[in-house]
Amino acid sequence: MNAPEGLARENEEYAFRDDRGQDWMLSWHSPELPPPEGTRHGSDGICFTPDGSVVLVIQRGTAWKYPGGRPEADEDWRATLAREVLEEACAVVRSATLLGYCRSVCLKGEEAGLVLVRALWCADVGLKPWRPQHETTGRMVVHPEEVSGRVRSICEPIDRRAFHEAMACRGLP
Repeated sequence: MNAPEGLARENEEYAFRDDRGQDWMLSWHSPELPPPEGTRHGSDGICFTPDGSVVLVIQRGTAWKYPGGRPEADEDWRATLAREVLEEACAVVRSATLLGYCRSVCLKGEEAGLVLVRALWCADVGLKPWRPQHETTGRMVVHPEEVSGRVRSICEPIDRRAFHEAMACRGLP
């Protein structure tokens, strides 16, 4: 798919410096192809409630983000999504559509040479009572129009592409 202006394009690389001063190149990869080469680094979900709101979480004073995290043992991408959404957002994934992958290559810093791949999903979820677990300290449910002002962007073109794909997945503009 050819991305609209401002959204990540297939395999195009975008520079990012993390909070530890490491330099990374991030790229978007289509779900129609096998995942790109790299270490499986987990799944994130743009999670929608039945009324079309989006679920966000926060961890120990950091910025709001989509629920997600790293795999445990030999867990597959989808199982990681379901477990992390339950742990972080107290929500059950009812259905999920793979939106694509983000590949991150560390160019400079203590992790230079590391290549990580994360799956990005659109998920329909059911909320359970809020009982924070692990590192997650808050959950917020917002209208889709409020998401861009709330979520910390790591790489804007990729974040915008994922959200654009999620909205399209839901049949929304």
